[in-house]
Amino acid sequence: MAQAAFEEVVGDFEFLEDWEDRYRHVIELGKAMEPLPDALKVPATKVDGCASQVWLHPGINAGTYHFQGDSDAMIVRGLIAVLHRLYDGLPVSEVGRVDARVELGRLGLNDHLSAQRSNGLTAMIERIRAQAAGAV
Repeated sequence: MAQAAFEEVVGDFEFLEDWEDRYRHVIELGKAMEPLPDALKVPATKVDGCASQVWLHPGINAGTYHFQGDSDAMIVRGLIAVLHRLYDGLPVSEVGRVDARVELGRLGLNDHLSAQRSNGLTAMIERIRAQAAGAV
C-alpha cells in the first residue's frame, strides 16, 4: 500500500546492506528536503514527544494529504523525509490505513533507532494520522 516514492527508498535500502550506509542515506534524504519556512515553525506545527525539535505543517488539496516538515536534528529530518515519501500525496481517507510500523519495518528502522527516536517517530506518525483524520 506504500507510495511509489517510498518503494524507491525500500529498494535503496535493499541495495545498501550496511546499516551505517542506510543511516547516511536517511540523512541525505533529509538534506535534500526543502526547509520548512521559519514562519511555519510555530507551536501549532510543533510535534510533542520528540527529543529534537520537529515541525509538521499539513496541507489538504482536493482530498489529498500533503505535508512539509523540518527538524533541528539531521537524522530526524531524514525520518521526516521517509515519512513524506510514505504519506504525501495519499487521499486523506487512505492515510489512516497505512501501517507505518510495518512499512518502516521493511527498512529495518524499528531495530536501529534509539528509544527516544522511536518515540519521536511514533509521535510524528500519530500527528500525520490526526491531521488527515481531521480533514476527512
